[in-house]
Amino acid sequence: MRNILIIGAGKSTAQLVKYLLEKAEKEDLYLIIADQVLSNAERLVRNTLRAKAVELNINKIEDRRKQIAEADIVISMLPAFLHSIVAEDCLELAKNLVTASYISDEMLKIDAEVKKKGLVFMNEVGLDPGIDHMSAMRIIDRIRDKGGKIILFESFCGGLLAPESDTNLWNYKFTWNPRNVVLAGQGGAAEFIQEGTYKYIPYHRLFRRTEFLDVENHGRFEAYANRNSLKYRSIYGLDDVLTLYRGTMRRVGFSRAWNLFVQLGMTDDSYNLQHTETMSYREFTNLFLPYSPNDSVELKLRHMLRIDQDDLLWDKLLELDLFNPDKILNLREATPAQCLQHILENKWTLEETDKDMIVMYHKFGFLLNGEQKQIDSTMVIIGENQTYTAMAKTVGLPVAIAALKILNKEITQPGVQLPIAREVYEPILKGLEDYGIVFKEYDMPYLGYNPHHL
Repeated sequence: MRNILIIGAGKSTAQLVKYLLEKAEKEDLYLIIADQVLSNAERLVRNTLRAKAVELNINKIEDRRKQIAEADIVISMLPAFLHSIVAEDCLELAKNLVTASYISDEMLKIDAEVKKKGLVFMNEVGLDPGIDHMSAMRIIDRIRDKGGKIILFESFCGGLLAPESDTNLWNYKFTWNPRNVVLAGQGGAAEFIQEGTYKYIPYHRLFRRTEFLDVENHGRFEAYANRNSLKYRSIYGLDDVLTLYRGTMRRVGFSRAWNLFVQLGMTDDSYNLQHTETMSYREFTNLFLPYSPNDSVELKLRHMLRIDQDDLLWDKLLELDLFNPDKILNLREATPAQCLQHILENKWTLEETDKDMIVMYHKFGFLLNGEQKQIDSTMVIIGENQTYTAMAKTVGLPVAIAALKILNKEITQPGVQLPIAREVYEPILKGLEDYGIVFKEYDMPYLGYNPHHL
């Protein structure tokens, strides 16, 4: 049997394991699922004879290398900052590696050595990054094959709620790492280019500069800009493109409400608060408001943020229990962002029967035979339940398919890479279509932006 080592049994690993176990008999596979918490791995193994769960502390060098040495390929589903530790071992022990995370600087540094050993270190092969790369490159390459020139590329993705599980005023629950949601957009201004003009959105304005997107049969969404769209010019071979913009999708109204937290300072993760072990939600909210001997916390907040009493924004804040004096944070020396995350997780955690929804939307503007044209491409995936989510499906399945293709030597180009080569994205996208992950394409009139490039 061929051993596949999967390190990390988090939220997106369930679909990955399910796919590989379905293929295990035919492909002669045996899965070793390793996690620091043994019960997490055991939950995925269940009663199959084609997999086993092992407890693994990634910081124990001998245990880690023993597992990697016995594997034919390694899949790291660890937090992104830990991939480099696994990558170094895979390089030394000559094992191929697959991750769903962005290529880090540490990973790039070993590219030459990975190529020298003929190894495949495939990264950014989950959802976003991953399916966005592959689905975009498929259309970009097709346009180029016909002699077209790309002049506009926009790409949006969001992890949301299926309509039947959309039960709160925010139209949102956590389907991915809550910390990443709370800290989204921080670390520098959003950078992009529109009609040949560079544009920047600082963090304090990010959630008030949104655009609308309509998806057939699923209604209207909004999108705010991702931090750095410009790096994708060279990755996609679009160095002379006029418009390049990547963003995150939410239901309409989310960004305006989220901006309240930004303006208050609740998303700040740069300093620690005092006495958060015993602090109530109401006391936490009051930290960011001016002192008043007479006015209530509610009145101070409404006045500071200019929220009318009949504004839906107010109901959204009430729904989160932000003014509750009886709910306690129970966090030790936490940052404002950590406190906010705790409050939100109490309200925005998926229930057992909840279904999530992934929406992806691409826009391609191009010149072909002297005419400006546009193709819009959309994907909507609905999850099954709290475990087999659309997020887990769209992250785990492409990782699993890529690993199997590498194991079977169908993907052989060595090096630290992402799935933008035709020989990589074509078989993975074809495999995803068998599981209902498909895109619908629409020929559109070219919309563009301001013809005066302002």
